[in-house]
Amino acid sequence: MKLSGWGNYPQIESTQYNFSSEEQLCQIVEEHQSMAAFGNGRSYGDSALAKNSIVMKNHNYFLQFDERNGVLEVEAGVLLAEIIEAFAPRGWFPKVVPGTKLITVGGAIASDVHGKNHHVSGCFSESVISFQLLLADGSIVECSRDENKPLFLASCGGMGLTGVILRAKLKLKKIKSNAIVQTTIKTENLKETFEAFERYKSQPYSVAWIDCLAKGSSIGRCLLNFGDFAQDQKFDFVQKKKLNIPFNFPSFALNNLSVKAFNWLYYHKVLNKKSTKKVSIDSFFFPLDAIDNWNRIYGKNGFTQYQFILPLAESYKGLEEVLSAIAESGKGSFLAVLKLYGKENDNLLSFPMEGYSLALDFKMEPGLMPLLEKLDQIVIKYGGRIYLAKDSRMSQSTFESGYPKAEEFRALRKSYKLTDKFSTLQSQRLGI
Repeated sequence: MKLSGWGNYPQIESTQYNFSSEEQLCQIVEEHQSMAAFGNGRSYGDSALAKNSIVMKNHNYFLQFDERNGVLEVEAGVLLAEIIEAFAPRGWFPKVVPGTKLITVGGAIASDVHGKNHHVSGCFSESVISFQLLLADGSIVECSRDENKPLFLASCGGMGLTGVILRAKLKLKKIKSNAIVQTTIKTENLKETFEAFERYKSQPYSVAWIDCLAKGSSIGRCLLNFGDFAQDQKFDFVQKKKLNIPFNFPSFALNNLSVKAFNWLYYHKVLNKKSTKKVSIDSFFFPLDAIDNWNRIYGKNGFTQYQFILPLAESYKGLEEVLSAIAESGKGSFLAVLKLYGKENDNLLSFPMEGYSLALDFKMEPGLMPLLEKLDQIVIKYGGRIYLAKDSRMSQSTFESGYPKAEEFRALRKSYKLTDKFSTLQSQRLGI
């Protein structure tokens, strides 16, 4: 069957394998090559696309919960949404969540996802106590910072290329409400944006929508949201009815004029330089999850998300150059997210480093690839890297420029005889 990531680009013919027991899964892995675990299909590009796909989303039991210490053990196919639905009313929440809750725990570990609190809490792997990993030879090993540490450091952010994550123990955080007290800061340009991030960096959660088509003195203007869980001991949940995009939009719907108009309206809908209100968990952390199939907005040819990060000292100059190139191209994005990051971890292929990241969605269309190649060169020039969980097209040389531990990762894959057994379009393209 045809399989793609969330960006609907690229697509691949893939044979899917379901399993009802770990013994059956071991047999499937033993009998096939070029395999990859496939969760809920929310990585954007080709990092989970393989000739043979192991369907993980039905491997989704809650195993045990230590209420006293907030330690939860689950199978790898459990969604973060299911954890939040079950445990937020009880006063527990994942320590780190990305911009969607519709991803599996296995996918969260394999991508070492990060969220709006990386500058204080790090990546998802910081909340991972241990996990069980199925290797190429059919053996199942326990991985943690104390046991099989090299496999732990390679698997967290390793894009599923070290084996199949079967189950994991996670440390949850205690919360006092299901609401967030959110403050919005409206900035006029990139200088004000950086000053605002610096001023409020002690806040546990922060994220900015940035107008990537603004030019001149307005370049880098944004709406910065920061906040924390309310302290009012309220856990009343109201499930809002979701919107749905029932079909692919025509390709002409998203163009320079429509994106520019959206960006202008979105920026100017906020009237005050600073405003505060109480919002729901979903509204603050997962706004796009309120729209089913929102990826169809980009049309049948799909889209790619371009997410890069730059070192702190180079972030201002690099972002200014990137935003200028995008504005000049006219191929802007109405989804442009800027975040501040804390210190880099020890994992071999984790994306974050101390600095700033920008994520942008681009419709697949003629002329896009040369623009992205130009952005690659800017990112490389300033010592940055591109996020593997969003990538669908970067070159091997661009990858190696940004990931200094790539050769160590390759060596580990070879030592465990993983190279032929677990392989994706992305791993083949990047030579890992």
